[in-house]
Amino acid sequence: MTVKVIVKENLDIYIIESLPIKKEFIHLYKEATSEWSSQGLYTYDELYRAICNSWYCVSIYHDTRLIGFGRIISDGIYQTLICDVMVLPEYQNHGVGAKIMETLLNKCDEKGIKWVQLLSAGGKQGFYEKFGFTARDAGSPGMTLFFDN
Repeated sequence: MTVKVIVKENLDIYIIESLPIKKEFIHLYKEATSEWSSQGLYTYDELYRAICNSWYCVSIYHDTRLIGFGRIISDGIYQTLICDVMVLPEYQNHGVGAKIMETLLNKCDEKGIKWVQLLSAGGKQGFYEKFGFTARDAGSPGMTLFFDN
């Protein structure tokens, strides 16, 4: 499905519920993420293969240029994780990220998903709080494990 919307400052964008082509995704990833995101552990081919395994994703275009992306990893019932929300720097603070989040959360609501978690880049917590997200309780923190293979 493709939906045309106008966001802040009369910026026409197209929301497409599908994967971007690989070349577009790699460009967006390079421009819109920082080193925290994959920590150099994955090749661009591996990152693209990862998004291809998403439960749901949304690509945002201005004209024909990919300017934003977000995805959900889920079993469709219980465990749901929003990740890889990214917007080209020159399109940040123009409502594009908000449109990505609205689209992802609407899909969760449409499917009756009750609990949604997300991964956030440092300093972006305030953005996600606008959508009702809260930090995990200190008594139930998230944890991470990296295998050294």
